[in-house]
Amino acid sequence: MNTPYQPVFEVTRGKIVESIHFGAAAVVDSHGRLLAQLGDPQAVTFLRSSAKPFQALPFIERGGHEAFGLDAREVAIMCASHSGTDEHVATLKAMQAKIGIGLDDLQCGMHYPFHEPTSDAMKVRGEQPTPYRHNCSGKHTGMLAHAKLRNMPLETYLDLNHPVQESIVQAFAEMCDMPAENVELGIDGCSAPNFAAPFYHAALGYARLCDPFGLAPERAAACRTIASAMTAHPDMVAGPERLDTALMEVGAGRILSKTGAEGYQAIGLLPGALGADSPGIGIAIKISDGDPSSRARNGVALAILKALGALSDSQLEQLAEFGPQKQIYNYRKISVGEMRPAFLLERG
Repeated sequence: MNTPYQPVFEVTRGKIVESIHFGAAAVVDSHGRLLAQLGDPQAVTFLRSSAKPFQALPFIERGGHEAFGLDAREVAIMCASHSGTDEHVATLKAMQAKIGIGLDDLQCGMHYPFHEPTSDAMKVRGEQPTPYRHNCSGKHTGMLAHAKLRNMPLETYLDLNHPVQESIVQAFAEMCDMPAENVELGIDGCSAPNFAAPFYHAALGYARLCDPFGLAPERAAACRTIASAMTAHPDMVAGPERLDTALMEVGAGRILSKTGAEGYQAIGLLPGALGADSPGIGIAIKISDGDPSSRARNGVALAILKALGALSDSQLEQLAEFGPQKQIYNYRKISVGEMRPAFLLERG
Protein backbone atom coordinates (compact mmCIF):
# COMPACT_ATOMS: atom_id res chain seq x y z
CA MET A 1 0.00 0.00 0.00
CA ASN A 2 1.38 3.39 -0.97
CA THR A 3 1.45 5.96 1.80
CA PRO A 4 2.89 9.47 2.04
CA TYR A 5 4.12 8.68 5.55
CA GLN A 6 7.19 6.84 6.81
CA PRO A 7 8.26 5.51 10.22
CA VAL A 8 9.44 8.48 12.28
CA PHE A 9 9.19 7.58 15.98
CA GLU A 10 9.36 4.34 17.91
CA VAL A 11 8.66 3.11 21.41
CA THR A 12 10.62 0.21 22.85
CA ARG A 13 10.17 -2.25 25.68
CA GLY A 14 13.41 -4.00 26.54
CA LYS A 15 15.12 -4.68 23.21
CA ILE A 16 11.87 -4.86 21.23
CA VAL A 17 10.26 -2.02 19.27
CA GLU A 18 6.72 -2.18 20.62
CA SER A 19 5.07 0.73 18.76
CA ILE A 20 5.87 2.80 15.67
CA HIS A 21 4.44 6.17 14.67
CA PHE A 22 4.44 7.15 11.01
CA GLY A 23 4.73 10.74 9.85
CA ALA A 24 5.76 13.21 7.18
CA ALA A 25 7.48 16.58 7.15
CA ALA A 26 8.85 19.27 4.89
CA VAL A 27 11.57 21.83 5.62
CA VAL A 28 11.46 24.80 3.23
CA ASP A 29 13.25 28.14 3.20
CA SER A 30 11.74 31.51 2.36
CA HIS A 31 13.18 31.29 -1.19
CA GLY A 32 11.04 28.19 -1.78
CA ARG A 33 13.87 25.65 -1.61
CA LEU A 34 12.97 22.24 -0.18
CA LEU A 35 15.80 21.66 2.28
CA ALA A 36 14.71 18.35 3.78
CA GLN A 37 11.78 16.00 3.94
CA LEU A 38 10.24 12.96 5.56
CA GLY A 39 7.73 11.02 3.50
CA ASP A 40 5.95 12.90 0.72
CA PRO A 41 6.26 16.71 0.97
CA GLN A 42 3.38 17.11 -1.47
CA ALA A 43 0.89 15.15 0.64
CA VAL A 44 -2.12 17.23 1.65
CA THR A 45 -3.49 17.49 5.19
CA PHE A 46 -5.23 20.02 7.41
CA LEU A 47 -3.10 22.43 9.41
CA ARG A 48 -5.74 22.65 12.13
CA SER A 49 -4.58 25.15 14.78
CA SER A 50 -1.20 25.57 13.11
CA ALA A 51 -3.16 27.79 10.69
CA LYS A 52 -3.92 30.41 13.35
CA PRO A 53 -1.16 32.90 12.52
CA PHE A 54 -2.48 33.01 8.95
CA GLN A 55 -6.03 33.46 10.21
CA ALA A 56 -4.92 36.58 12.09
CA LEU A 57 -2.89 37.94 9.16
CA PRO A 58 -5.56 39.86 7.17
CA PHE A 59 -6.76 41.65 10.32
CA ILE A 60 -3.24 42.73 11.24
CA GLU A 61 -2.52 43.65 7.62
CA ARG A 62 -5.50 46.03 7.68
CA GLY A 63 -4.14 47.67 10.82
CA GLY A 64 -6.87 46.27 13.04
CA HIS A 65 -4.57 45.84 16.03
CA GLU A 66 -3.69 49.53 15.84
CA ALA A 67 -7.30 50.61 15.30
CA PHE A 68 -8.39 48.84 18.51
CA GLY A 69 -5.20 49.53 20.47
CA LEU A 70 -4.29 45.86 20.89
CA ASP A 71 -0.90 45.14 22.42
CA ALA A 72 1.54 42.36 21.51
CA ARG A 73 0.14 39.95 24.13
CA GLU A 74 -3.30 40.34 22.59
CA VAL A 75 -1.95 39.78 19.08
CA ALA A 76 -0.22 36.63 20.35
CA ILE A 77 -3.40 35.19 21.86
CA MET A 78 -5.17 35.68 18.53
CA CYS A 79 -2.70 33.09 17.17
CA ALA A 80 -3.00 30.79 20.18
CA SER A 81 -4.28 27.44 21.30
CA HIS A 82 -4.10 28.77 24.83
CA SER A 83 -4.41 26.64 27.95
CA GLY A 84 -7.37 28.52 29.42
CA THR A 85 -5.61 29.86 32.50
CA ASP A 86 -6.99 32.80 34.44
CA GLU A 87 -4.29 34.94 32.84
CA HIS A 88 -5.49 33.97 29.39
CA VAL A 89 -9.08 34.80 30.29
CA ALA A 90 -8.06 38.18 31.70
CA THR A 91 -6.20 38.97 28.47
CA LEU A 92 -9.23 38.03 26.37
CA LYS A 93 -11.60 40.13 28.46
CA ALA A 94 -9.35 43.18 28.19
CA MET A 95 -9.03 42.62 24.46
CA GLN A 96 -12.77 42.32 23.93
CA ALA A 97 -13.42 45.47 25.94
CA LYS A 98 -11.20 47.38 23.51
CA ILE A 99 -12.96 45.89 20.49
CA GLY A 100 -16.49 46.36 21.82
CA ILE A 101 -17.57 42.71 21.76
CA GLY A 102 -18.38 40.24 24.51
CA LEU A 103 -18.61 36.63 25.57
CA ASP A 104 -21.93 36.04 23.81
CA ASP A 105 -20.36 36.90 20.45
CA LEU A 106 -17.97 33.92 20.61
CA GLN A 107 -19.09 30.88 18.59
CA CYS A 108 -16.18 28.57 19.46
CA GLY A 109 -18.03 26.45 22.00
CA MET A 110 -16.55 25.67 25.39
CA HIS A 111 -14.48 23.11 27.25
CA TYR A 112 -12.55 22.89 30.50
CA PRO A 113 -9.05 24.39 30.31
CA PHE A 114 -6.13 22.39 28.98
CA HIS A 115 -4.24 23.56 32.10
CA GLU A 116 -5.16 20.87 34.61
CA PRO A 117 -4.57 22.92 37.80
CA THR A 118 -6.93 25.60 36.47
CA SER A 119 -9.47 22.98 35.44
CA ASP A 120 -9.27 21.24 38.82
CA ALA A 121 -9.68 24.54 40.70
CA MET A 122 -12.77 25.39 38.63
CA LYS A 123 -14.33 22.01 39.40
CA VAL A 124 -13.64 22.38 43.12
CA ARG A 125 -15.44 25.72 43.23
CA GLY A 126 -18.24 24.51 40.95
CA GLU A 127 -17.38 26.85 38.10
CA GLN A 128 -18.52 25.78 34.66
CA PRO A 129 -16.37 26.64 31.62
CA THR A 130 -17.37 29.44 29.28
CA PRO A 131 -16.13 30.09 25.74
CA TYR A 132 -13.31 32.16 27.26
CA ARG A 133 -11.69 28.90 28.40
CA HIS A 134 -11.82 27.40 24.91
CA ASN A 135 -8.33 27.18 23.43
CA CYS A 136 -9.50 28.91 20.22
CA SER A 137 -11.24 31.88 21.86
CA GLY A 138 -8.35 34.20 20.99
CA LYS A 139 -8.62 33.30 17.32
CA HIS A 140 -12.38 33.86 17.40
CA THR A 141 -11.94 37.19 19.15
CA GLY A 142 -9.58 38.19 16.34
CA MET A 143 -12.10 37.16 13.69
CA LEU A 144 -14.82 39.15 15.42
CA ALA A 145 -12.49 42.15 15.62
CA HIS A 146 -11.82 41.79 11.89
CA ALA A 147 -15.56 41.80 11.18
CA LYS A 148 -16.09 44.80 13.46
CA LEU A 149 -13.22 46.67 11.78
CA ARG A 150 -14.89 46.28 8.39
CA ASN A 151 -18.46 46.86 9.64
CA MET A 152 -19.39 43.31 8.67
CA PRO A 153 -22.00 41.13 10.41
CA LEU A 154 -20.76 39.54 13.62
CA GLU A 155 -23.30 36.75 13.90
CA THR A 156 -22.14 35.08 10.66
CA TYR A 157 -18.39 35.60 11.06
CA LEU A 158 -17.71 31.85 10.71
CA ASP A 159 -19.55 31.37 7.41
CA LEU A 160 -17.31 30.28 4.56
CA ASN A 161 -18.63 33.12 2.39
CA HIS A 162 -18.20 35.81 5.07
CA PRO A 163 -15.70 38.44 3.87
CA VAL A 164 -13.51 37.73 6.91
CA GLN A 165 -13.18 34.04 6.02
CA GLU A 166 -12.72 34.77 2.32
CA SER A 167 -9.87 37.17 3.08
CA ILE A 168 -8.25 34.58 5.36
CA VAL A 169 -8.28 31.87 2.69
CA GLN A 170 -6.89 34.30 0.12
CA ALA A 171 -4.09 35.43 2.44
CA PHE A 172 -3.21 31.86 3.36
CA ALA A 173 -3.09 30.82 -0.30
CA GLU A 174 -0.83 33.73 -1.19
CA MET A 175 1.53 33.07 1.72
CA CYS A 176 1.81 29.42 0.71
CA ASP A 177 2.12 30.16 -3.03
CA MET A 178 -1.07 28.30 -3.94
CA PRO A 179 -4.14 29.26 -5.99
CA ALA A 180 -6.94 29.95 -3.53
CA GLU A 181 -9.20 27.52 -5.38
CA ASN A 182 -6.74 24.72 -4.63
CA VAL A 183 -7.00 25.19 -0.86
CA GLU A 184 -9.14 22.39 0.55
CA LEU A 185 -11.59 23.63 3.19
CA GLY A 186 -13.09 21.92 6.21
CA ILE A 187 -14.61 22.89 9.55
CA ASP A 188 -12.41 22.84 12.64
CA GLY A 189 -13.33 21.63 16.11
CA CYS A 190 -14.11 25.21 17.12
CA SER A 191 -16.52 25.59 14.13
CA ALA A 192 -14.24 27.97 12.20
CA PRO A 193 -13.19 27.14 8.64
CA ASN A 194 -9.83 25.41 8.36
CA PHE A 195 -7.67 24.56 5.39
CA ALA A 196 -5.50 21.77 4.07
CA ALA A 197 -2.33 22.17 2.05
CA PRO A 198 0.69 20.12 1.00
CA PHE A 199 3.47 20.01 3.60
CA TYR A 200 5.79 21.87 1.22
CA HIS A 201 3.39 24.81 0.84
CA ALA A 202 2.53 25.00 4.54
CA ALA A 203 6.23 25.04 5.40
CA LEU A 204 6.80 27.76 2.79
CA GLY A 205 4.03 29.81 4.42
CA TYR A 206 5.78 29.59 7.78
CA ALA A 207 9.12 30.48 6.21
CA ARG A 208 7.58 33.61 4.70
CA LEU A 209 5.83 34.45 7.96
CA CYS A 210 9.24 34.52 9.61
CA ASP A 211 11.10 36.10 6.68
CA PRO A 212 8.67 38.15 4.57
CA PHE A 213 11.17 39.62 2.12
CA GLY A 214 9.64 40.43 -1.26
CA LEU A 215 6.07 40.64 0.07
CA ALA A 216 3.98 43.81 -0.18
CA PRO A 217 4.93 46.28 2.58
CA GLU A 218 1.63 45.93 4.46
CA ARG A 219 1.82 42.14 4.45
CA ALA A 220 5.49 42.06 5.38
CA ALA A 221 4.81 44.38 8.31
CA ALA A 222 1.87 42.20 9.42
CA CYS A 223 4.06 39.07 9.28
CA ARG A 224 6.67 40.77 11.44
CA THR A 225 4.03 41.94 13.91
CA ILE A 226 2.66 38.39 14.31
CA ALA A 227 6.05 36.68 14.52
CA SER A 228 7.31 39.25 17.03
CA ALA A 229 4.20 38.97 19.21
CA MET A 230 4.26 35.16 19.28
CA THR A 231 7.97 34.87 20.06
CA ALA A 232 7.89 37.68 22.64
CA HIS A 233 4.85 36.25 24.46
CA PRO A 234 4.95 32.46 24.13
CA ASP A 235 2.96 32.13 27.35
CA MET A 236 -0.05 33.54 25.45
CA VAL A 237 0.35 31.11 22.52
CA ALA A 238 0.05 27.92 24.57
CA GLY A 239 0.74 27.68 28.31
CA PRO A 240 2.67 25.93 31.06
CA GLU A 241 4.36 22.60 30.25
CA ARG A 242 3.54 22.79 26.54
CA LEU A 243 6.05 22.53 23.70
CA ASP A 244 5.07 25.71 21.83
CA THR A 245 5.65 27.90 24.87
CA ALA A 246 8.81 26.11 26.04
CA LEU A 247 10.36 26.01 22.56
CA MET A 248 9.79 29.70 21.92
CA GLU A 249 11.11 30.61 25.36
CA VAL A 250 14.28 28.61 24.75
CA GLY A 251 14.50 29.90 21.18
CA ALA A 252 14.77 33.48 22.47
CA GLY A 253 13.09 35.17 19.54
CA ARG A 254 14.54 32.97 16.79
CA ILE A 255 12.00 30.12 16.78
CA LEU A 256 8.24 30.34 16.25
CA SER A 257 6.13 27.28 17.08
CA LYS A 258 2.45 26.45 16.67
CA THR A 259 0.88 23.07 17.22
CA GLY A 260 -2.30 21.77 15.61
CA ALA A 261 -4.72 18.95 16.33
CA GLU A 262 -4.31 15.41 14.98
CA GLY A 263 -0.54 15.37 15.20
CA TYR A 264 0.27 18.54 13.24
CA GLN A 265 3.16 20.83 14.16
CA ALA A 266 4.46 23.93 12.38
CA ILE A 267 7.70 25.69 13.23
CA GLY A 268 9.35 28.77 11.79
CA LEU A 269 12.99 29.75 12.10
CA LEU A 270 13.66 33.46 11.80
CA PRO A 271 16.51 34.75 9.64
CA GLY A 272 19.84 34.13 11.33
CA ALA A 273 18.63 31.17 13.39
CA LEU A 274 21.06 28.85 11.59
CA GLY A 275 23.83 31.40 11.16
CA ALA A 276 24.33 35.01 10.21
CA ASP A 277 23.15 34.63 6.62
CA SER A 278 20.51 31.95 7.00
CA PRO A 279 17.06 32.79 5.59
CA GLY A 280 13.73 32.13 7.25
CA ILE A 281 12.81 28.46 7.34
CA GLY A 282 9.45 26.76 7.75
CA ILE A 283 8.85 23.22 9.01
CA ALA A 284 5.55 21.37 8.66
CA ILE A 285 5.15 18.03 10.46
CA LYS A 286 2.30 15.54 10.73
CA ILE A 287 2.06 12.31 12.73
CA SER A 288 -0.34 10.16 10.75
CA ASP A 289 -2.17 8.50 13.67
CA GLY A 290 -3.02 11.87 15.27
CA ASP A 291 -0.60 11.28 18.17
CA PRO A 292 -3.03 12.13 21.00
CA SER A 293 -0.27 12.08 23.63
CA SER A 294 2.00 14.34 21.49
CA ARG A 295 4.96 12.07 22.29
CA ALA A 296 5.86 11.51 18.64
CA ARG A 297 5.14 15.04 17.44
CA ASN A 298 7.30 16.58 20.16
CA GLY A 299 10.14 14.13 19.63
CA VAL A 300 10.12 14.46 15.84
CA ALA A 301 10.00 18.27 16.01
CA LEU A 302 12.99 18.44 18.33
CA ALA A 303 14.91 15.83 16.32
CA ILE A 304 14.44 17.88 13.13
CA LEU A 305 15.56 21.06 14.88
CA LYS A 306 18.58 19.22 16.25
CA ALA A 307 19.47 17.87 12.80
CA LEU A 308 19.22 21.36 11.31
CA GLY A 309 21.44 22.82 14.03
CA ALA A 310 18.69 25.13 15.27
CA LEU A 311 19.09 24.07 18.92
CA SER A 312 22.27 23.85 20.94
CA ASP A 313 23.00 21.05 23.42
CA SER A 314 22.10 23.35 26.31
CA GLN A 315 18.82 24.32 24.66
CA LEU A 316 17.97 20.68 24.03
CA GLU A 317 18.71 19.93 27.68
CA GLN A 318 16.19 22.59 28.71
CA LEU A 319 13.60 20.89 26.49
CA ALA A 320 14.43 17.32 27.55
CA GLU A 321 10.97 16.72 29.05
CA PHE A 322 9.59 16.85 25.47
CA GLY A 323 12.25 14.70 23.78
CA PRO A 324 13.61 13.95 21.31
CA GLN A 325 14.55 10.78 23.21
CA LYS A 326 12.99 9.84 26.56
CA GLN A 327 13.17 6.92 28.95
CA ILE A 328 9.94 5.09 29.76
CA TYR A 329 9.33 4.27 33.42
CA ASN A 330 6.69 2.02 34.96
CA TYR A 331 4.69 2.83 38.07
CA ARG A 332 7.60 1.76 40.29
CA LYS A 333 9.90 4.18 38.43
CA ILE A 334 11.80 1.31 36.81
CA SER A 335 13.13 2.08 33.31
CA VAL A 336 11.43 -0.36 30.92
CA GLY A 337 12.16 1.16 27.49
CA GLU A 338 12.51 4.38 25.59
CA MET A 339 10.83 6.65 23.07
CA ARG A 340 13.05 7.84 20.24
CA PRO A 341 13.10 9.25 16.70
CA ALA A 342 13.36 6.59 13.99
CA PHE A 343 14.53 8.53 10.94
CA LEU A 344 17.42 10.24 9.27
CA LEU A 345 16.37 13.58 7.81
CA GLU A 346 16.44 13.34 4.02
CA ARG A 347 18.06 16.47 2.64
CA GLY A 348 16.45 18.09 -0.39
